[in-house]
Amino acid sequence: QVQLVESGGGLVQPGGSLRLSCAASGSIFSINAMSWYRQGSGKTRESVAFITSGGSTNYADSVKGRFTISRDNAKNTVDLQMNSLKPEDTAVYYCKMGIIATMSGSSKYYEVWGQGTLVTVSS
Repeated sequence: QVQLVESGGGLVQPGGSLRLSCAASGSIFSINAMSWYRQGSGKTRESVAFITSGGSTNYADSVKGRFTISRDNAKNTVDLQMNSLKPEDTAVYYCKMGIIATMSGSSKYYEVWGQGTLVTVSS
């Protein structure tokens, strides 16, 4: 069993910063890409940023220059540093990881989602 646990959401004023974290646990052999998505009220879920196992990153145009994704392979974690937050960044943020897990001597690939953490940007 592999699971992701997110933390760091909350209420912040426009122009402020928040740092989200996501930690994977379980019988993990390796982790490929790690991603952050978000879903605003009444909107579809959208990709915010991802980082490959080699450290290459990609961002949605709406967050470029403001958000930074990073990973710690030793700790199986991915962070999202969010600066210069805007009201339109308000959403539930989800992490996702492509995990190769080992169980009973065999390995299997899973795409695993976190439970989501709410970020509210408001004065």
